[in-house]
Amino acid sequence: MNWSLHFLGVGAAHAVELGSSAVVLERDGKPLLLIDCGPDTLDRYVAAYGEPPRALYITHTHMDHIGGMERLFFRLWFDEQWRGRTQVFVHAGLLPWLQARVADYPNVLAEGGVNFWEAFRLVPCTRGFWLDGLWFDVFGTRHHMAGTSYGVALAGSFAYTGDTRPIPEVLARVADGAELIAHDCGLVGNPSHTGIDDIEREYPQAWRSRLRLYHYGSETDGQALVSRGYTVARTGERIALPRPTPTRPDAG
Repeated sequence: MNWSLHFLGVGAAHAVELGSSAVVLERDGKPLLLIDCGPDTLDRYVAAYGEPPRALYITHTHMDHIGGMERLFFRLWFDEQWRGRTQVFVHAGLLPWLQARVADYPNVLAEGGVNFWEAFRLVPCTRGFWLDGLWFDVFGTRHHMAGTSYGVALAGSFAYTGDTRPIPEVLARVADGAELIAHDCGLVGNPSHTGIDDIEREYPQAWRSRLRLYHYGSETDGQALVSRGYTVARTGERIALPRPTPTRPDAG
């Protein structure tokens, strides 16, 4: 089997020309899991695959990562073949925030009679989740308040941080082998996001070749990161992944 990460978008919230940061895990060229669903993500996904996602993981509830979920609701609800089929994996601690931001508007349809989550298969998780026989680890990151952002990893293959400050102690646990590490990184960091100086201070040299940086602020910023010796993900790019290794949810 061939595995890859397809970057539908790589931009920070203000970098609309780069697309909202979101990736698709592909197996033999077919989508297995979409990670995040920003305002433009659904259009990019359907353009690539011709149908809505069958599985979606949400890292956190900032609108550049969930702003497409209302449109996804309509896309699923009004197609009986899709209604209730798309799995949405989300850390249980995020559910109140996600409910408040996308699902709690009075009468999701003007006619009433429909609850937002009826269009989906909502799957709360904490340590991780099963999808198609694979165990995905869920891990806390550092983005704004504690307990509001969670990355996802597939042992032996990849770790995707979502928005975060540096988390070396976490990556040492979930990506300590040959995994590709897709990491939030702009040219300059701030209290909620990683900057390249943070990478060089917090992460050992041996990890840096495995990094694919995304969530940067502009094409110019991306080129500046490249000029410093790093690899950035590009909108629309597919990056080959190592094959996942069998694991158990209680491993480690």
